[in-house]
Parts: sequence; C-alpha cells; structure tokens
Amino acid sequence: MEDLNIRIQGRAGRITLTRERALNALNHDMALAVLAALSDWRDDPSVDLVIMDAAGDRAFCAGGDIAAVYHAGRAGDHQVGRNFFRDEYLMNAAIADFPKPVVAFMQGFVMGGGVGLGGHASHRIVGDTTRIAMPESGIGLIPDVGGTWLLGRAPGRIGEYLALTGARMGPGDAIHAGFADTYLPEAEWPDLIAALEDTGDIHRIKGAKPPAAPLADRDLSAFGGRHVADILNAVTAAGDDESLKAMRRNSPLSMAAGLAMVRAARGDRRIQESLGREYRFTARATESTDFLEGIRAQIIDKDRSPKWAADASPGAVQALLAPLGGNDMTWENAE
Repeated sequence: MEDLNIRIQGRAGRITLTRERALNALNHDMALAVLAALSDWRDDPSVDLVIMDAAGDRAFCAGGDIAAVYHAGRAGDHQVGRNFFRDEYLMNAAIADFPKPVVAFMQGFVMGGGVGLGGHASHRIVGDTTRIAMPESGIGLIPDVGGTWLLGRAPGRIGEYLALTGARMGPGDAIHAGFADTYLPEAEWPDLIAALEDTGDIHRIKGAKPPAAPLADRDLSAFGGRHVADILNAVTAAGDDESLKAMRRNSPLSMAAGLAMVRAARGDRRIQESLGREYRFTARATESTDFLEGIRAQIIDKDRSPKWAADASPGAVQALLAPLGGNDMTWENAE
C-alpha cells in the first residue's frame, strides 16, 4: 500500500512506514496492514525475524492519524473511532506477543501510535535523534496503544511524570524508562539492517554506550501523590515550573484517567489487560471526554487553546473505565 512498504527481504519480514511528509502518522489501514503481515509471517519458515523502520529522518511515527476519527465523532458517528482503536490495539498486542524477534529502528519523533508500533517490539533500537513521548493528555486522550503498560513498568514515578506532562525522552532516558533497549548511532543502522536481512540472526545487534539518562537522577517524588491535585501541589512546592506548565496545559480528565490507568497497569500480567482498559476509555472518547476539543485545538484549528470541559471527578473516571457491556476488547487474534 502507499503508506507502507511491506515485503520479505532475505530472512526478514520488512515493514517500512512511507508517509514521510505526514511524519509517518499511523492510520487505520496501516494498522490493519501491519496486523495482516504479522499474521502471514507468524508461521512462514522463510521469515526468521521482522524489521520495522520508517522513511525520512524526522520521525519513525509521530502518532496516530486521527482526523477521520475526529470528523466522524463531530458528526455523531462514534463507531469510526471505536473500530480504529480496536484494530490498532490488536496490532499492538500482536507485536508484543509475536513469536519471532521484532526489531524496531526508531528515529526522530516516536509518539503515541509510534510507541504502539515500536515500543512493544522485542528489540527496540534508538539513535541520537530519537524523541519518545506519550503526549495524549494534551489532546484530551490517555496514553493508549499499550502506553499504560510501558509507563506502569518504568522505574520510580517516571510513568506518572510522563503520563501527566507528555515530556519527551531522548535515547538515554528511553532506555532507562524501558521504552527502548539499544542505542546505536543512526549512521550504523543500514549496515545492521542488511546483516539482519542476510542472516536472520538477532545476535548481530550490538549496541553502543547510550547517552546520559537525566531522568535517572531526577527527583520525581512529587508525582507520587494520590490525585492529580495532590501532584500539582507537590510539583508547585518543588518549584518544577516546566512540569507545572505542562500539566496546566493538559486535559484534567485525561490526567486523572491516565494517572489511574498507569497505576492499575502495574498489576497487569499481560499487555492485553492494559490495552483492554485503555479501550474502555477510547471507545467512549469521542462521545464523553475532552478528546474532540483537544483535536480541534491542536490539529484542526491549531489555535492551541483547548477549552477543557469534561468532568474530571473520580466518579467520571470510574465510569469511563467501566466495562463496555459486551463490547470490551477480545483477543482471539492476539493470543
């Protein structure tokens, strides 16, 4: 398809995102195509491993292409969003559970849907340009695509910090936080990809010493508060103006729900549990949250002045995360 180049080269199944001008944003058809390719290659003896990369040097994948979800939601059709998120999450789970090695080369922006693509690969390679983030609170959503699973496993309070602020991580921080595994200068990526194609041998991956990880030394104890209001007070008292500014900009409901979900994910045993919880929120997002307003402000009108209005109380969060009455995610295709 036009937005992806899916093929077999040597011993490798290759998935290359080719929407360079759109920062390789992931749309519904792309998610379905990746899911289909993984299904085809699962039992194909000619494929020893899967390599995911992207065209251009600006982004591996800067997020999900949710314009269609926005316009459908504005028109009162909430099923378009539900279908997109469901199939994207099936793809995320398929990557995480794939029985063969999946190697992701993640340059530039890796945000939201890009984390869902690369962040669940078995071998995640980053370089000097890599900037990873889960900025969904800024558009009235929550860290989805398995983001709460990753955030819940980050050391200390890094998960809460990243979920509430949407802060970007460089390569060192990404490895420290558990969003990546290996640092390798990007000039060396083509040779490694060629070797993996030629041999199918995952042991060809030899990383270099990663850059520093500032998050490893940062005091994030302020993010241990029970509620967002407690965290805001602690961040204010700590004089962390950068975090405070980000939190003041984000959707109160998204932060409250994201905080609850990151903490709930710490008790999950499989990524499917986290994805299923995320789907309960996103299936309702175009109808009952700040999501449409966030997309309007950030992507459609680009005035960067969202007017958050959704109820952010504990009861509202609980309602958004309640079972979907028979429409919860099922995992027949992701076991």
